[in-house]
Amino acid sequence: MNIAALRILDANLNRAREAMRVLEEHVRLVREDAALCQKLKQMRHRLAKIAECFGSQALLSVRDIRADVGTDISTETERQRNDSAHVARAAAKRLTESLRCVEEYGKIINAAAAMQVQQLRYDAYALEQDIFTGLPRCKVLWRARLHVLITDALCNGPWQEVCKQALAGGADVLQLREKTLSDRELLDRAHRLRDLTRRFEALLVINDRPDIARLADADGVHLGREDLPISEARRIIGINGLVGVTVHSVVEARAALAQQPDYLGVGPMFASQTKPQLTPPQQRDEPTGPALLVELQETAVPLVAIGGITTKNISALISRLPDAQNLQVAVCQSVIAADDPAAAAADLKEKLAATKNGAML
Repeated sequence: MNIAALRILDANLNRAREAMRVLEEHVRLVREDAALCQKLKQMRHRLAKIAECFGSQALLSVRDIRADVGTDISTETERQRNDSAHVARAAAKRLTESLRCVEEYGKIINAAAAMQVQQLRYDAYALEQDIFTGLPRCKVLWRARLHVLITDALCNGPWQEVCKQALAGGADVLQLREKTLSDRELLDRAHRLRDLTRRFEALLVINDRPDIARLADADGVHLGREDLPISEARRIIGINGLVGVTVHSVVEARAALAQQPDYLGVGPMFASQTKPQLTPPQQRDEPTGPALLVELQETAVPLVAIGGITTKNISALISRLPDAQNLQVAVCQSVIAADDPAAAAADLKEKLAATKNGAML
């Protein structure tokens, strides 16, 4: 047993956990950001599992506070904190420094666990950026109202032009949904949409493929029931990436929520115009209707209604959830197959404007 390495691991695992708790209190009570708070809790749980790989009892047995020559050493800057943000920034630095120590000395005890720490450290860097710069993607998602799914074969015109018009009409999120393209072509289109959505300050989500989403610096990935589990997709896309998942029942929704997605795609609401052309008959889902949305409206993540939504039925859908704070809608052909995609998107946004912060005016 390498006692020195275990002592270093014990000290730095403790420092990392403490730093995470300080950051969690900052995002919970200062930033009041539930999404970031959730991510920090997930990171703490991941770190706890990693600590078990090094041997929790072994770590505890080598702890010797009285003989630790570093406990009485401190600097003047450690005693000074100007405000809560200063406290949080110092904690963020302690976190990444501690994780680096765990990663390096962990290789002596358990190389596989050390590799898990490496990914956790990268996620900590991304989280630090999320806390202290800009508006986190999760907050942008909560403000979104209209998602538009992009499939070239269904576009009424060149796909890039259709995307531009949809964004000009008010689409808040574009989801690239292509099932048959080569990886190279899919990544190329994702890069092009990344540039376009940034110009319109909209989000970009990639259907099914967290690897493509990560490479293109997309905002998120959307998963179906046959895709990767949410936890595995999040490992690929990174802690900053959004992960949404489609559900078709309350049972599926509860199972998905246990994995802590950023949003739920709920449907199909009505008979879909898109799925019959893209999905074999035996795999098609029967419409759940708005009743499922009503059952899920208290869910603490955005609910994205999907499936057969048009300008003709969207008002009826909204009227079923007059007090929902988290209702959004996703459409495909209603916008991309329209003669005027910009006008179609604007029409949908106008009807969605019948809600203010999700509640009927």
